[in-house]
Amino acid sequence: MLSNAEIGIDLGTANILVYSKNKGIIMNEPSVVALDVNTRKVLAVGTDAKNMIGKTPGNIVAVRPLKDGVIADFDVTTEMLKHIMAAISKKLGFSLRKPSVVVCTPSGATSVERRAIHDAVKSSGAKHVHLIEEPVAAAIGADLPVGEPVANVVVDIGGGTTEVAIISYGGVVSCSTIRVAGDKMDDDIIHYIRKSYNLLIGERTAERIKIEIGHAPIEHKTMEMDIRGRDLVTGLPKTIVLNSTEIQHAIQESLLSILEAIRATLENCPPELSGDIVDRGVVLTGGGALLNGVQQWLSEEIVVPVHLAPNPLESVAIGTGKSLTVIHKLQKAMK
Repeated sequence: MLSNAEIGIDLGTANILVYSKNKGIIMNEPSVVALDVNTRKVLAVGTDAKNMIGKTPGNIVAVRPLKDGVIADFDVTTEMLKHIMAAISKKLGFSLRKPSVVVCTPSGATSVERRAIHDAVKSSGAKHVHLIEEPVAAAIGADLPVGEPVANVVVDIGGGTTEVAIISYGGVVSCSTIRVAGDKMDDDIIHYIRKSYNLLIGERTAERIKIEIGHAPIEHKTMEMDIRGRDLVTGLPKTIVLNSTEIQHAIQESLLSILEAIRATLENCPPELSGDIVDRGVVLTGGGALLNGVQQWLSEEIVVPVHLAPNPLESVAIGTGKSLTVIHKLQKAMK
């Protein structure tokens, strides 16, 4: 059976999620591609490729073709999207014949970066490609009344970028995008452990540390974790014990940058909408929203209620899918 399907894609730095109108989220894979260096042939995509990071022979390299929410390697991204389209067809049980696709772009992306995302999706087999700003998609996915003239504040802490936006009447009133998010926190953890313990760890280990014992700068019960890496002095494998207070200290600077972006956006808010924000508060989406204690810390710092979206990791993808029905209205509002 051939179908002119409609799908929404959250083309994230860390994960790619695909939403179909009838089935909801049908795919959630890391945005990693394993390539053969000599032939440039794609060997694996998604989870299989992520498992290869830091564990491959010289002729195979695992790359992340998206950096800071935008395309860093056009050809590899196109190949990855083709693989994903094929995998979706398999999951849906029918061939996707030139689907209509809605893709989200960071609100701070330049016209060249938007064009690259548009062209990459188009060349992977899509018939129509609509671009939607990430915070708008996140707000739709978090069930906020985006089309009404009330202030909806969304803080989307992703892998490559953190986006803060005030959305009212289908459009973005004030926003700021910073390239500080989950990946930057992983880097902070790698640098901290290298400096303090002379131990080298990989990206995957850093991400695991952040998820398990990472903490926002508030008081909490200390947690510990065993970490294995390579000792930079002897060159041999070594195990150390880390506690959550150390990691809290390591990622503090990145979290303060995010707080600064939220404050800057709220300062640019029209006074009429400021009243709404006091009542309605701020909604957190994206993987970074799941960091321990971040909700409590932000509400103490900005003194307005802070809510977690019902499904922070999938909000943007759900929003891109749902926006298929309202995309024409939204595009009119944006023009």
